[in-house]
Amino acid sequence: EVQLAESGGGLVQNGGSLRLSCAASGFTYDDYADYAVGWFRQAPGKERERVSCFFSGSIDYVDSVKGRFTISSDYAKKTVYLQMNSLKPEDTAVYYCAADHLWAIACGKSKMSPTYWGQGTQVTVAS
Repeated sequence: EVQLAESGGGLVQNGGSLRLSCAASGFTYDDYADYAVGWFRQAPGKERERVSCFFSGSIDYVDSVKGRFTISSDYAKKTVYLQMNSLKPEDTAVYYCAADHLWAIACGKSKMSPTYWGQGTQVTVAS
């Protein structure tokens, strides 16, 4: 069974940092290499929005996090990380990772939803 598990969320002060992890299980290494992984977030009362995505060295960020967030991947660990620096209160949300064969879907640039989702991890930035 394929699963994605996020970790690393928490409470941090304005300007602080957190590193989120998205660990994949149930994939063979060959299968995992064929999937793009994206990070999404959803704040209370707001729609889910894309944050960043990674696939075979290709990276994308939403404008609001460029220069502050960095996505990276450890293929051997089947884990994608989201390093979040200079956090702002408006970054407060539940962060989800997702995976799909198609870059556009994993990056949230398609109306279709990614195939696999994690359970989410809460990030709260105090002002």
